[in-house]
Amino acid sequence: MTERGRGALAQSEHRLAIGPSALEWRNDELVLDIREVAVPLPRPIRGQVRLKPAAMTTRGFEIDSRGRHRWWPIAPVSRVEVELSEPDLKWSGPAYLDTNAGDEPLEDGFVYWNWSRASLRQGAAIAYDAVRRDGSEGSLGLIAEPSGALREVDLPPAAAIPSGLWGVRRAARADEGQLTLRKTLEDAPFYTRSLLTGQLFGEDFTAVHESLDLDRFANPVVKLMLPFRMPRRSR
Repeated sequence: MTERGRGALAQSEHRLAIGPSALEWRNDELVLDIREVAVPLPRPIRGQVRLKPAAMTTRGFEIDSRGRHRWWPIAPVSRVEVELSEPDLKWSGPAYLDTNAGDEPLEDGFVYWNWSRASLRQGAAIAYDAVRRDGSEGSLGLIAEPSGALREVDLPPAAAIPSGLWGVRRAARADEGQLTLRKTLEDAPFYTRSLLTGQLFGEDFTAVHESLDLDRFANPVVKLMLPFRMPRRSR
């Protein structure tokens, strides 16, 4: 996760390279070759991530009220294999792939959002809850099937999750009284990523959850802090 200049970008139909790292489709797998340097301690990160979709979806969604922000859950039911040489780590498990695109900065379109992806016996459940900059609110619930089909569903009310060190508020969808925060994976001034367990539609789930506070992100003090977590290079 290094910010680089335009000269470091190379893109084709099936491959995206940014500096020494590259993302490429190979035989129906998405392969990420990583050659980066960690921060704040400058140690090398080397290895490969292979994502294997059960199927690809074809449907995208407008998530704001003006059609300026779009979200596509490309492969919500997938498997991932991670093998790093530096540091010496490897694991595998359920995975998810999506993409966002927009015609303006996120903070111009949104105040705040929660998102989660929960593994179910037959696919995955995705929840999107956003507070938009114009004051409106939007919610989206999806069931993603291994075939690639997406079904919109009504989700139960959101339940609050305790805030982390930086106090970013977070909430997630689950059956009433059936939600547990297992671990906070990332806790930043404007963003949290968490591991949740609970029940949804009467079924046990494990979920990855994100909260994003765009008012905080837009704060000049927070933006001055970003290079300490994400290094920048001219090329």
